[in-house]
Amino acid sequence: MSPRTQKQYEAIREEKRSKILDAALKLFGYEGYHSSSISKIARKAGISKGLVYNYFDSKEEIVQEILNSGIEEMLKILDPNHDGVLDTGEIEYFIVEMFDHLHKNEKFWKLYFSISLQPEIYPLMKEKIDELGKPIMDMAVSYFKKWGFKDPEGETLIFGALLDGIGFHYIMDPGNYPLEKVKNIIIERYVHNPKRD
Repeated sequence: MSPRTQKQYEAIREEKRSKILDAALKLFGYEGYHSSSISKIARKAGISKGLVYNYFDSKEEIVQEILNSGIEEMLKILDPNHDGVLDTGEIEYFIVEMFDHLHKNEKFWKLYFSISLQPEIYPLMKEKIDELGKPIMDMAVSYFKKWGFKDPEGETLIFGALLDGIGFHYIMDPGNYPLEKVKNIIIERYVHNPKRD
């Protein structure tokens, strides 16, 4: 049997790392952050506790990785052409993709909202949110300004709070929350017929 190539080693490492992150996400989402130990994460991933430490120094590092990658994924769909300017097509694309992500990744959003509500843990993601938040805010303010909203900064805050609130309510009761109906209302309000008063 020939020795593994560097590329094969990297693929194996990435597979193990993904298993750890997936197991942690499931545990954090269903048992909570504090109840999920490295030992439990290792068991859920089907690997040894020691191997987890080959990839991550701590449980905090694991949760930061999950949250950071989730936030970065959201950013990719906000400004897909990366020109720093939002048009109505990009806002609509963002809303559609955001709702789709919410529906397909309930475990991530359950973790996100859970951590957002825990002041002792929120600092784990605050730095990333702050780092990425400024350009997002600037693009959204410019979008609302272009559409003639009286208070584009305020409208940006309302838009963000609306999306957070929708996500929170959906995660609390996904079987009964009318996600498609709400998505269509948001698209109508902010894309097809923006209200400016």
